Amino acid sequence: MNEQDVKLYENIQHGDQTALESLYDKYEKLLFSFIFKITNNREITEEVIQEVFLKVWTKKGMYDSSKGKFSSWLLTISRYAAIDIMRKKKTSHYSIEERDALQNEAPSLEEELEWKEESQNIKKAMQQLNEDQQKVITLFYFKALSQQKIAEQLNIPLGTVKGRVRLALQHMKKHIIALDQRGDINE
Repeated sequence: MNEQDVKLYENIQHGDQTALESLYDKYEKLLFSFIFKITNNREITEEVIQEVFLKVWTKKGMYDSSKGKFSSWLLTISRYAAIDIMRKKKTSHYSIEERDALQNEAPSLEEELEWKEESQNIKKAMQQLNEDQQKVITLFYFKALSQQKIAEQLNIPLGTVKGRVRLALQHMKKHIIALDQRGDINE
C-alpha cells in the first residue's frame, strides 16, 4: 500500500487543497487512460475525472485502508462514475481523433508499474474463478454491461448474475489480499 497516498488522502479530509492537487497530479493520467477505455470519449472522460476528485474532496471518510490499496479504490470509484455519467448521457460515440490522442498520452513509469501489478493480481484472481463467474466479471467490469444486460446476454436470471458477481468478488478479494500480503505478483 502506498503510504504517501493514504497520507495525502488524510490531509484532504482535513481540507488540504495542496494534498488534493498532489493526488490529482499523481493519478490524472492513469485515470484518464483507464476511464477513456470505458467511455471512448475525451469530454466524458474529463468530466468523470472532475467528478471523481470532487468526490474525494467532498465525501469525508470514504476510503478505508483496511479494504485495499488507495489506487484500487480510486479506480473503482472512477469506473462507477464513468458508467453513471455514460448512462445519464446515453452515449457511446467517439471520434478517431480522440482515440488517437489517447494513444499519444503515455503514463509515467510508476503508473505503468502500479497498473501492471494491479492488472496481474486481478488476472491471477480471475483465474481462480469458475468459468461462469469469469464470464460475468468480464462483462460487468471490463465490458461495462449492467447486470440486467448480462442476464439478457447470457440468458440467465438477474438474481443469478448478482449472486455470481458477489461470490466472484469475494473470491477475488481474498486472493488479491493474499497476493498483496505476500508481495508476490509473479506467483
